[in-house]
Amino acid sequence: MNLLIDPTAFSIGDIHVRWYGIILGTAALVGLLLAVQEGKRFGIKPEFFMDLLLLGVPSAVICARIYYVAFTWDEYKNNLVDVFKIWNGGIAIYGALIGAFLCGYFYFRYKGYPFWRLVDICAPGLLAGQMIGRWGNFMNQEAYGGPVEESFLRNTLHLPDFIVNQMYVASEGLYHHPAFLYESLWSLVGIIILLVIRRQKFLRAGELVAIYFIWYSIGRFFIEGIRTDSLAFEGPGALGSLMDALWTPMTWFGFEQGFLDPAYGDVRISQLLAVLLVIAAIIFIVVRRTTGAASVHYNDPIVSTKETAAPVTDAKTDNL
Repeated sequence: MNLLIDPTAFSIGDIHVRWYGIILGTAALVGLLLAVQEGKRFGIKPEFFMDLLLLGVPSAVICARIYYVAFTWDEYKNNLVDVFKIWNGGIAIYGALIGAFLCGYFYFRYKGYPFWRLVDICAPGLLAGQMIGRWGNFMNQEAYGGPVEESFLRNTLHLPDFIVNQMYVASEGLYHHPAFLYESLWSLVGIIILLVIRRQKFLRAGELVAIYFIWYSIGRFFIEGIRTDSLAFEGPGALGSLMDALWTPMTWFGFEQGFLDPAYGDVRISQLLAVLLVIAAIIFIVVRRTTGAASVHYNDPIVSTKETAAPVTDAKTDNL
Protein backbone atom coordinates (compact mmCIF):
# COMPACT_ATOMS: atom_id res chain seq x y z
CA MET A 1 0.00 0.00 0.00
CA ASN A 2 1.41 3.40 -1.01
CA LEU A 3 0.81 6.32 1.33
CA LEU A 4 0.75 9.57 -0.62
CA ILE A 5 1.50 12.84 1.12
CA ASP A 6 -1.53 15.07 1.63
CA PRO A 7 -0.91 18.23 -0.43
CA THR A 8 -2.74 20.22 2.27
CA ALA A 9 -0.41 21.01 5.16
CA PHE A 10 -3.16 22.20 7.52
CA SER A 11 -6.57 23.84 7.52
CA ILE A 12 -8.07 26.69 9.49
CA GLY A 13 -11.81 26.41 9.05
CA ASP A 14 -12.46 26.60 5.31
CA ILE A 15 -8.97 27.90 4.60
CA HIS A 16 -6.61 25.20 3.36
CA VAL A 17 -2.88 25.88 3.42
CA ARG A 18 -1.06 23.71 0.90
CA TRP A 19 2.50 22.46 1.02
CA TYR A 20 3.00 23.89 -2.46
CA GLY A 21 2.58 27.44 -1.19
CA ILE A 22 4.65 26.86 1.94
CA ILE A 23 7.53 25.44 -0.07
CA LEU A 24 7.46 28.25 -2.64
CA GLY A 25 7.45 30.77 0.21
CA THR A 26 10.41 29.02 1.82
CA ALA A 27 12.24 29.02 -1.52
CA ALA A 28 11.76 32.78 -1.85
CA LEU A 29 13.03 33.42 1.68
CA VAL A 30 16.15 31.29 1.23
CA GLY A 31 16.91 33.09 -2.02
CA LEU A 32 16.44 36.40 -0.20
CA LEU A 33 18.83 35.43 2.60
CA LEU A 34 21.56 34.48 0.12
CA ALA A 35 21.20 37.78 -1.71
CA VAL A 36 21.15 39.80 1.54
CA GLN A 37 24.29 38.07 2.80
CA GLU A 38 26.21 38.77 -0.40
CA GLY A 39 24.81 42.28 -0.65
CA LYS A 40 26.38 43.16 2.71
CA ARG A 41 29.85 42.73 1.18
CA PHE A 42 29.02 45.58 -1.19
CA GLY A 43 27.31 47.81 1.34
CA ILE A 44 23.79 47.17 0.01
CA LYS A 45 21.16 47.34 2.72
CA PRO A 46 18.98 44.25 3.40
CA GLU A 47 15.88 46.39 2.89
CA PHE A 48 16.84 46.74 -0.77
CA PHE A 49 16.50 42.99 -1.34
CA MET A 50 13.40 42.70 0.85
CA ASP A 51 11.61 45.26 -1.31
CA LEU A 52 12.87 43.42 -4.39
CA LEU A 53 11.33 40.20 -3.06
CA LEU A 54 7.98 41.88 -2.40
CA LEU A 55 7.91 43.10 -6.00
CA GLY A 56 9.67 40.19 -7.65
CA VAL A 57 7.65 37.26 -6.28
CA PRO A 58 4.26 38.50 -7.57
CA SER A 59 5.87 39.42 -10.91
CA ALA A 60 7.45 35.99 -11.21
CA VAL A 61 4.27 34.11 -10.26
CA ILE A 62 2.09 36.14 -12.63
CA CYS A 63 4.45 35.72 -15.59
CA ALA A 64 4.98 32.04 -14.78
CA ARG A 65 1.24 31.46 -14.84
CA ILE A 66 0.73 33.50 -18.02
CA TYR A 67 3.52 31.52 -19.70
CA TYR A 68 2.00 28.18 -18.72
CA VAL A 69 -1.59 29.10 -19.59
CA ALA A 70 -0.52 30.55 -22.95
CA PHE A 71 0.87 27.17 -24.01
CA THR A 72 -2.06 25.18 -22.59
CA TRP A 73 -4.86 27.56 -23.50
CA ASP A 74 -7.20 24.81 -24.69
CA GLU A 75 -7.38 23.51 -21.12
CA TYR A 76 -8.46 26.89 -19.71
CA LYS A 77 -10.40 28.71 -22.40
CA ASN A 78 -13.73 27.20 -21.30
CA ASN A 79 -13.08 27.58 -17.58
CA LEU A 80 -11.26 30.85 -16.95
CA VAL A 81 -11.58 30.56 -13.17
CA ASP A 82 -9.01 27.74 -13.20
CA VAL A 83 -6.43 30.17 -14.58
CA PHE A 84 -6.10 31.65 -11.08
CA LYS A 85 -5.77 28.32 -9.21
CA ILE A 86 -1.98 28.30 -9.02
CA TRP A 87 -2.05 26.20 -5.84
CA ASN A 88 -2.87 23.24 -8.08
CA GLY A 89 0.42 23.70 -9.90
CA GLY A 90 0.90 24.81 -13.47
CA ILE A 91 3.50 27.54 -13.34
CA ALA A 92 6.55 27.57 -15.60
CA ILE A 93 10.09 28.30 -14.41
CA TYR A 94 11.04 30.15 -17.57
CA GLY A 95 7.99 32.36 -17.23
CA ALA A 96 8.95 33.06 -13.62
CA LEU A 97 12.45 34.06 -14.72
CA ILE A 98 11.03 36.45 -17.31
CA GLY A 99 8.87 38.09 -14.64
CA ALA A 100 11.72 38.27 -12.11
CA PHE A 101 14.18 39.77 -14.58
CA LEU A 102 11.71 42.35 -15.87
CA CYS A 103 10.92 43.39 -12.31
CA GLY A 104 14.62 43.47 -11.43
CA TYR A 105 15.49 45.60 -14.45
CA PHE A 106 13.03 48.36 -13.57
CA TYR A 107 13.65 48.12 -9.82
CA PHE A 108 17.45 48.34 -10.16
CA ARG A 109 17.10 51.21 -12.58
CA TYR A 110 14.77 53.02 -10.17
CA LYS A 111 17.30 52.55 -7.36
CA GLY A 112 20.23 53.61 -9.53
CA TYR A 113 22.12 50.32 -9.45
CA PRO A 114 23.79 48.68 -12.49
CA PHE A 115 21.64 45.79 -13.66
CA TRP A 116 24.34 43.17 -14.28
CA ARG A 117 25.99 43.75 -10.91
CA LEU A 118 22.78 43.11 -9.01
CA VAL A 119 21.56 40.10 -10.99
CA ASP A 120 24.96 38.52 -10.37
CA ILE A 121 24.36 38.88 -6.63
CA CYS A 122 20.88 37.37 -7.00
CA ALA A 123 21.92 34.43 -9.22
CA PRO A 124 22.72 31.90 -6.43
CA GLY A 125 19.48 32.87 -4.69
CA LEU A 126 17.50 32.23 -7.87
CA LEU A 127 19.01 28.77 -8.17
CA ALA A 128 18.35 28.06 -4.49
CA GLY A 129 14.73 29.08 -4.97
CA GLN A 130 14.40 26.69 -7.91
CA MET A 131 16.10 23.90 -5.94
CA ILE A 132 13.62 24.20 -3.06
CA GLY A 133 10.63 25.05 -5.23
CA ARG A 134 10.84 21.71 -7.06
CA TRP A 135 9.75 20.02 -3.84
CA GLY A 136 6.43 21.79 -4.28
CA ASN A 137 6.00 19.74 -7.46
CA PHE A 138 6.84 16.67 -5.39
CA MET A 139 4.06 17.46 -2.92
CA ASN A 140 1.57 17.95 -5.77
CA GLN A 141 2.78 14.72 -7.43
CA GLU A 142 3.60 16.49 -10.69
CA ALA A 143 6.59 17.21 -12.94
CA TYR A 144 7.68 13.57 -12.72
CA GLY A 145 9.39 11.53 -15.41
CA GLY A 146 8.47 8.44 -17.35
CA PRO A 147 7.67 5.01 -15.87
CA VAL A 148 10.39 3.20 -13.96
CA GLU A 149 10.63 0.03 -11.89
CA GLU A 150 10.20 0.34 -8.13
CA SER A 151 13.49 -1.51 -7.70
CA PHE A 152 15.28 1.30 -9.58
CA LEU A 153 14.04 3.85 -7.06
CA ARG A 154 14.76 1.71 -4.00
CA ASN A 155 17.84 -0.30 -4.91
CA THR A 156 19.61 1.82 -7.53
CA LEU A 157 18.85 5.35 -6.32
CA HIS A 158 18.37 4.24 -2.68
CA LEU A 159 15.55 6.72 -2.18
CA PRO A 160 13.63 6.83 1.12
CA ASP A 161 10.10 5.45 1.29
CA PHE A 162 8.36 8.84 1.31
CA ILE A 163 9.85 9.72 -2.10
CA VAL A 164 9.30 6.26 -3.60
CA ASN A 165 5.68 6.25 -2.45
CA GLN A 166 5.05 9.70 -3.91
CA MET A 167 6.42 8.55 -7.25
CA TYR A 168 3.68 5.93 -7.54
CA VAL A 169 0.80 7.20 -9.72
CA ALA A 170 -2.22 5.14 -8.69
CA SER A 171 -4.26 5.97 -11.80
CA GLU A 172 -1.56 4.33 -13.93
CA GLY A 173 -0.36 1.71 -11.47
CA LEU A 174 3.22 2.75 -12.24
CA TYR A 175 6.23 4.31 -10.53
CA HIS A 176 7.90 7.29 -12.20
CA HIS A 177 11.30 8.96 -12.38
CA PRO A 178 11.64 11.64 -9.66
CA ALA A 179 12.49 14.35 -12.19
CA PHE A 180 11.89 16.98 -9.51
CA LEU A 181 14.69 15.43 -7.43
CA TYR A 182 17.11 15.29 -10.35
CA GLU A 183 16.60 18.99 -11.00
CA SER A 184 16.79 19.88 -7.32
CA LEU A 185 20.13 18.10 -6.92
CA TRP A 186 21.45 19.62 -10.16
CA SER A 187 20.56 23.04 -8.77
CA LEU A 188 22.31 22.27 -5.48
CA VAL A 189 25.55 21.47 -7.30
CA GLY A 190 25.07 24.64 -9.34
CA ILE A 191 24.78 26.76 -6.20
CA ILE A 192 28.10 25.44 -4.93
CA ILE A 193 29.72 26.17 -8.30
CA LEU A 194 28.37 29.74 -8.33
CA LEU A 195 29.52 30.38 -4.76
CA VAL A 196 33.04 29.28 -5.65
CA ILE A 197 33.24 31.08 -9.01
CA ARG A 198 32.04 34.40 -7.65
CA ARG A 199 35.21 34.67 -5.54
CA GLN A 200 37.52 34.26 -8.52
CA LYS A 201 39.39 37.33 -9.76
CA PHE A 202 38.71 36.60 -13.43
CA LEU A 203 34.93 36.96 -13.09
CA ARG A 204 33.42 40.04 -14.73
CA ALA A 205 30.07 41.73 -14.16
CA GLY A 206 27.20 39.83 -15.75
CA GLU A 207 29.12 36.60 -16.11
CA LEU A 208 27.87 34.91 -12.95
CA VAL A 209 24.25 35.12 -14.07
CA ALA A 210 25.36 33.91 -17.52
CA ILE A 211 27.01 30.89 -15.89
CA TYR A 212 23.81 30.36 -13.92
CA PHE A 213 21.82 30.18 -17.17
CA ILE A 214 24.34 27.84 -18.74
CA TRP A 215 24.36 25.45 -15.78
CA TYR A 216 20.62 25.44 -15.18
CA SER A 217 19.75 25.15 -18.87
CA ILE A 218 22.06 22.17 -19.45
CA GLY A 219 20.43 20.28 -16.59
CA ARG A 220 16.94 21.35 -17.59
CA PHE A 221 17.47 20.20 -21.19
CA PHE A 222 18.30 16.62 -20.20
CA ILE A 223 15.82 16.37 -17.31
CA GLU A 224 13.00 17.83 -19.41
CA GLY A 225 13.39 14.94 -21.84
CA ILE A 226 12.50 12.51 -19.07
CA ARG A 227 9.29 14.29 -18.11
CA THR A 228 5.82 13.36 -19.32
CA ASP A 229 4.14 16.77 -18.95
CA SER A 230 6.30 18.95 -21.18
CA LEU A 231 4.86 21.96 -22.96
CA ALA A 232 5.54 21.48 -26.66
CA PHE A 233 4.80 22.71 -30.17
CA GLU A 234 4.77 21.26 -33.67
CA GLY A 235 8.14 22.19 -35.13
CA PRO A 236 10.12 21.35 -38.26
CA GLY A 237 11.21 17.72 -38.45
CA ALA A 238 14.86 18.73 -38.44
CA LEU A 239 14.42 20.63 -35.17
CA GLY A 240 12.82 17.66 -33.44
CA SER A 241 15.58 15.39 -34.71
CA LEU A 242 18.22 17.82 -33.42
CA MET A 243 16.68 17.88 -29.95
CA ASP A 244 16.57 14.08 -29.90
CA ALA A 245 20.19 13.84 -31.04
CA LEU A 246 21.37 16.26 -28.35
CA TRP A 247 19.49 14.23 -25.73
CA THR A 248 21.06 10.93 -26.87
CA PRO A 249 23.78 10.85 -24.12
CA MET A 250 21.02 10.15 -21.59
CA THR A 251 20.37 6.79 -23.26
CA TRP A 252 23.95 5.77 -22.44
CA PHE A 253 22.94 5.83 -18.78
CA GLY A 254 19.79 3.80 -19.34
CA PHE A 255 17.26 6.66 -19.48
CA GLU A 256 14.41 6.85 -21.95
CA GLN A 257 12.51 9.91 -23.08
CA GLY A 258 9.20 10.51 -21.34
CA PHE A 259 5.93 10.39 -23.25
CA LEU A 260 5.19 13.55 -25.23
CA ASP A 261 1.55 14.02 -26.15
CA PRO A 262 1.37 14.41 -29.97
CA ALA A 263 -1.53 16.82 -29.44
CA TYR A 264 0.94 19.29 -27.91
CA GLY A 265 3.60 18.88 -30.58
CA ASP A 266 6.95 17.20 -31.09
CA VAL A 267 9.42 19.80 -29.77
CA ARG A 268 9.64 20.40 -26.03
CA ILE A 269 9.59 24.15 -25.46
CA SER A 270 11.80 24.03 -22.37
CA GLN A 271 14.42 22.00 -24.21
CA LEU A 272 14.55 24.46 -27.09
CA LEU A 273 14.75 27.42 -24.70
CA ALA A 274 17.51 25.68 -22.76
CA VAL A 275 19.63 25.27 -25.90
CA LEU A 276 19.03 28.88 -26.95
CA LEU A 277 19.91 30.18 -23.47
CA VAL A 278 23.18 28.25 -23.36
CA ILE A 279 24.16 29.63 -26.77
CA ALA A 280 23.06 33.17 -25.85
CA ALA A 281 24.94 33.10 -22.52
CA ILE A 282 28.17 31.94 -24.17
CA ILE A 283 27.87 34.62 -26.87
CA PHE A 284 27.13 37.20 -24.17
CA ILE A 285 30.36 36.38 -22.30
CA VAL A 286 32.54 36.21 -25.43
CA VAL A 287 31.21 39.41 -27.01
CA ARG A 288 31.51 41.45 -23.82
CA ARG A 289 35.05 40.20 -23.28
CA THR A 290 36.21 40.84 -26.86
CA THR A 291 34.60 44.28 -27.13
CA GLY A 292 35.83 45.49 -23.75
CA ALA A 293 32.30 45.89 -22.39
CA ALA A 294 33.14 43.56 -19.50
CA SER A 295 35.62 45.93 -17.90
CA VAL A 296 34.04 45.77 -14.44
CA HIS A 297 34.89 42.78 -12.24
CA TYR A 298 32.39 41.03 -10.01
CA ASN A 299 34.29 42.01 -6.85
CA ASP A 300 34.57 45.70 -7.75
CA PRO A 301 32.59 48.08 -5.50
CA ILE A 302 28.95 48.66 -6.40
CA VAL A 303 27.74 52.25 -6.31
CA SER A 304 24.21 53.53 -6.72
CA THR A 305 23.65 56.79 -8.53
CA LYS A 306 20.67 57.53 -6.31
CA GLU A 307 21.45 56.09 -2.87
CA THR A 308 24.26 56.23 -0.39
CA ALA A 309 25.59 52.73 0.26
CA ALA A 310 26.46 51.54 3.75
CA PRO A 311 30.16 51.65 4.67
CA VAL A 312 32.14 48.72 3.26
CA THR A 313 35.34 47.65 4.98
CA ASP A 314 36.39 45.15 2.33
CA ALA A 315 34.35 44.37 -0.75
CA LYS A 316 36.68 41.50 -1.67
CA THR A 317 36.36 39.40 1.45
CA ASP A 318 36.85 35.76 0.49
CA ASN A 319 34.13 34.30 2.69
CA LEU A 320 31.56 32.14 0.95
